Amino acid sequence: MLTTELRTQIADRLDAAEKGCAAIDPLSEQYPDLDVVDAYEIQLINIRRRVAAGARVVGHKVGLTAAAMREMMGVDEPDYGHLFDDRELREGEPVDTSRFLLPRVEVEVSFILGADLPGAGCTVDDVIAATEFVVPSIELIDTRIREWKIGICDTIADNASYAGHAIGAQRVRPGDIDLTAIQATLLRNDELVAEGCSDAVLGNPAAGVAWLAQEVEGFGVQLKAGDIVLPGSCTRAFDVRPGDRFHAEFSGLGSVSLQFK
Repeated sequence: MLTTELRTQIADRLDAAEKGCAAIDPLSEQYPDLDVVDAYEIQLINIRRRVAAGARVVGHKVGLTAAAMREMMGVDEPDYGHLFDDRELREGEPVDTSRFLLPRVEVEVSFILGADLPGAGCTVDDVIAATEFVVPSIELIDTRIREWKIGICDTIADNASYAGHAIGAQRVRPGDIDLTAIQATLLRNDELVAEGCSDAVLGNPAAGVAWLAQEVEGFGVQLKAGDIVLPGSCTRAFDVRPGDRFHAEFSGLGSVSLQFK
């Protein structure tokens, strides 16, 4: 494990990389002793900084739950990060790609909690009981690590490569839809680029939320009523270019779109 001083120095570098849109070399190469606990503590340093500066945590995300995403990123386990109110993206408001380094989009069946979740022992049934709505969403991911050359500790320290999220207008009660059978499609500039199913996320996206609830408890965090939870992508991620338009459609759940400039 790294010293507190070294963790803070790494957090400083990630913070500067994000603010300056200047990528850094992989942390896992520069700091061979860096482990998962270090990485989450580094993430939390920058989370606390953002909150102190006025941002509000509105939920959490799970990354790398789909086998396709773990393969794409070269990692073998999920990770998690925090969502912020100042990173909420809205349909009809073009997103400025110059704010990011190597942005990509993911399509996700997301959850809005109506009640707090337990930590240890949290089950899929607990998640369904606590969920007020499931919603269509697109997550914008980005990396402060050069050329997406990330290992699990790189992405964890980097707030699970989170950059923003967009939630569609539709709201569906979890009991009114089969969470394991939601078909998702993604169009880029009216061209179909991906198809997937919600069961790509650990067999059930609610399982991603349950995994998250158990993981965050160890860091003194609880998933609470009102939180938005992004449980992971149904498909691989796709690069974003200036001028791109993305439209994600979910069977029985609705759609969400984002445009980039």
